[in-house]
Amino acid sequence: MSSILSNVLPAPEDPVLSVIFACRDDPCPVKLNLSVGAYQTEEGKPLVLEVVRKAEQQLANDLYCDKGYLPIDGLADFNKFSAKLILGDDSHAVKENRVVTIQCLSGTGSLRVGAEFLAKHHQQRVVFVPNPTWGNHPFIFTLAGLSVEYFRYYDPHTRGLDFEGMLEDLGAAPSGALVVLQACAHNPTGIDPTLEQWEQIRQIVRSKGLLPFFDNAYQGFASGNLDSDAQSVRMFVSDGGECLIAQSFAKNMGLYGERIGALTIVCTSEDVARKVKSQLLLVVRPMYLTPPIHGASIVTTILKNSDMYKDWTIELKGMADRIISMRQQLHEAIQARGTPGDWSHIIKQRGMFSFTGLNEKQVRMMAKEYHIYMTYDGRISMAGVSSKTVPQLADAIHAAVTRIP
Repeated sequence: MSSILSNVLPAPEDPVLSVIFACRDDPCPVKLNLSVGAYQTEEGKPLVLEVVRKAEQQLANDLYCDKGYLPIDGLADFNKFSAKLILGDDSHAVKENRVVTIQCLSGTGSLRVGAEFLAKHHQQRVVFVPNPTWGNHPFIFTLAGLSVEYFRYYDPHTRGLDFEGMLEDLGAAPSGALVVLQACAHNPTGIDPTLEQWEQIRQIVRSKGLLPFFDNAYQGFASGNLDSDAQSVRMFVSDGGECLIAQSFAKNMGLYGERIGALTIVCTSEDVARKVKSQLLLVVRPMYLTPPIHGASIVTTILKNSDMYKDWTIELKGMADRIISMRQQLHEAIQARGTPGDWSHIIKQRGMFSFTGLNEKQVRMMAKEYHIYMTYDGRISMAGVSSKTVPQLADAIHAAVTRIP
């Protein structure tokens, strides 16, 4: 029988999935997968927050909870409290009704809805993303019909921020262009601008008439403090200008599989906000119609209850502090082995990921001989490192650097 689908070509290899599959197929009992961006305990297990368990138990005992469809824009209280979390308790934009928030399918879905909306209603078709950036960013915006360009971000020589290059590229961007900025804990580099640098970025973005789209996937994961990690976004909102914000509760609440997030658009007036919301609903309706209820209910339960909120901030800080501790331990272990080079970037970087500076040959050697897997650009998930695995990782890095240039 002839196949109607015989002309379908195989998809190109995904760099992250290929590493995951290689680790999966490795029979070694002491293998280590540092490619996945998900928090793990000291024992290498996924963590379910205690406050999440409490919230789920409360929902299970509530006989008034049902499984009916949510409105197209999602759970109303979830949207309200999500906007408050990123914009702050005293946001003038919220008080002036200039903010539109809709529930989406985690951070990826929030970016996708925002990209589709912009493709339909924004005249400028080019979007600038950091080089490097999260691997899904270019796909999301290209699929929506936008043209992706890059601005300089990472300096491989200093293993830090190429701030001058970033400002130069943003300054050369066409007026009205979109610019994707990660609010904190930059993926994949772990490098964030300082507050002073953020202010310079804000000034050039506004002076050039660029439209910022923040990817806020790690609020609380960089410093352990939700408000501190939101400062970059709040700088842009406080000047009265427009911006978009994609939020995710995958990392900071450990709700990876619940796919819960929000898209917030800050507008210049209440009238504009009302029009924007009407068009967002037209984007969502044919895409997935209505978002899932369970994850939104968990988040809302925690954000509405002051005791649960406090418990969440304590657990969140515990996760952030443990990652900071793993950075310190790894740095000390690398130094103790006399590994050539300056490895201070490991403790200067923030959040879940570290851009080690290892090249592809070194990464492949570590996988083959030490059974340690990471993406070929040398990015590792610090959330997957434990006190038990630090010596193994430090040994592998030392061997790779001393044997392969």
